[in-house]
Formats: sequence, C-alpha cells, structure tokens
Amino acid sequence: MTLPNQITILRILMVPAFIVTLLYYVHGGGEWLRWLSLAIFALAALSDAVDGFIARRYNQISELGKVLDPLADKMLLMAGFILLSLDNGPYLAKVPIWLTALIFSRDVLLVLGLILIHYTFGRIRVQPRLIGKAATLFQMLIVLHVLAKLPQTYFVFLVYAAGFCTAISGCLYFYDGIAQLGTHPSSGPIDRAERKDSE
Repeated sequence: MTLPNQITILRILMVPAFIVTLLYYVHGGGEWLRWLSLAIFALAALSDAVDGFIARRYNQISELGKVLDPLADKMLLMAGFILLSLDNGPYLAKVPIWLTALIFSRDVLLVLGLILIHYTFGRIRVQPRLIGKAATLFQMLIVLHVLAKLPQTYFVFLVYAAGFCTAISGCLYFYDGIAQLGTHPSSGPIDRAERKDSE
C-alpha cells in the first residue's frame, strides 16, 4: 500500500476521534476538548494536502487512492457540518442548516452517480475541477473558524462562498455524469430483437 493511501486511512480513523471530542465538548466538557477537536480536524485537513502532494510528487497515484481520498474528505466534512449545524450554544456558533443540507445533498447525489457510472461502465472517470477544490477549502475553513471561535466578521463570506462553490461544483459533476452516461449504448433505445427476447 502506498504512503498516500496510508495517510488517507489515518485521516479516516481521525473522524471518530473528532466526533467524540466535539460531542463531549458541547455537552459540558472543558475547553481542552475544543482545542483537541480543533487540532484533530486541522491535522486531518493538513494530511489531505500532504497525501496529495506525495502522490503527485513521487508518482504514487493509485485507483484505491482515487476512491479513498474523496471519501475521507467527505466523512470528515460531513461530520463537522452535521455536528456544527446543531444548536451547540453557548459553546459554539451554529453553521446554517441550508449549507449543511446543500453539501450533504451534493455528496449523496455524487456518490449515487459514481455507483451508477461504475455499474454501467465498470470504470469511473472523475474530472477534478478547481471550483470543487475551492468548495472543499471553504468548507474546511468554516469548520476551523467555528472551532477556533474566531470573530464573525468573515463568517458570512465563508458561508456564501462555500455555498456557491458547492452548488456550482455539484452542477458540473452532474453534467459530467450525464455526459458519460449518454455515451454508453445502454442509454439508447432497446433494439426490437432484444425487446422480443426479453419478453
């Protein structure tokens, strides 16, 4: 197994630790739990950049990594957004529910689309886009902003920037998926002979 994949698996294992420490904090735990959850999330976010750099720099890109890396990101971010969209006052600020719903809906549709394309083609072709990376960056910054209890001055900007990038990237992924499915013979009409055989 490549080093980037090992780092990605470690990031996946950080998700339960992040959830537990954050839940204990918002249920009356000490400030050290908030700092610990912040450190875990920051380390996990940093590991995302590190494993990507190693994979590209040392030619260790793998099919497993193409699946595990986005899965790890989505697990980490969805855990953060779902927990922070709850009423955690007076401990932490609340992330808008509409943003959490938007991120969750996009990721669910993306996963379902990938499963459908894999079932149809047997091989998934995902086109990474800059706006998708920007959406991930803004989402991570929002979670870090809330956990660090930073001033709310730029919070609204981060929220709307994340929402915009998430929505646009979701539309582009949807367009790419439809384009791939449209090129496959199974998306066309069934031949009359095949229809009679199936009856």
